[in-house]
Amino acid sequence: MDVAALKLSFLLASLTTAALLLLGLPLAWWLATARFRGKVLVEAAVSLPLVLPPTVLGFYLLVAMGPRSPLGRAWIDAFGRPLAFSFEGLLLASILYALPFAVQPFTAAIAGVDRRLVEASHVLGASPLTTFLRVTLPLAAPGVLAGTVLAFAHALGEFGVVLMVGGNIAGQTRTLSIAIFDAVEQLDDAAAGRTSLFLLGVSFAALVVTYALRRRPVAG
Repeated sequence: MDVAALKLSFLLASLTTAALLLLGLPLAWWLATARFRGKVLVEAAVSLPLVLPPTVLGFYLLVAMGPRSPLGRAWIDAFGRPLAFSFEGLLLASILYALPFAVQPFTAAIAGVDRRLVEASHVLGASPLTTFLRVTLPLAAPGVLAGTVLAFAHALGEFGVVLMVGGNIAGQTRTLSIAIFDAVEQLDDAAAGRTSLFLLGVSFAALVVTYALRRRPVAG
């Protein structure tokens, strides 16, 4: 197995998961509690990566990161190198593509918390942030953990967007999924089989954990 690709894949998946916890939890809380016109459009936009071909998302991300785009120019001015075909660009693409795998379970878990407990916390004088951290989040923990596991596993094995945005640069953007692709092209079935078996095991374990967490009753 390509050890460098393994380390890079775990780093990418870990950073993606951490970012999704920071960004996805507030977004999920907002989607679960807010009532406004056009909410369905926001939900559809968040869920779009579930149905959008990875090459389509990868193409638009390449355009957005390109040297002619505002983001791409700003990145080059700040760091002296392009955002596309870099680890940072790969991380941004991974976060966007894995977003619904985290936000949807987060939203469902938060929406399932007994509103009476939340309202009681407000009546007792707790702030919205305190209520979220001490009431909502602990009760929604199984769903949040399930979404976290799903997001990590998805980021670990993603191929299409990774190839489009990151390319195949050893030590920078070459992940396990790209290593499998290379091994198949080189007719190295043994290497492809070992890496594929590893990702199969991780994916199966992630699903087992996810379904086990979803079976846990929410207290309330």
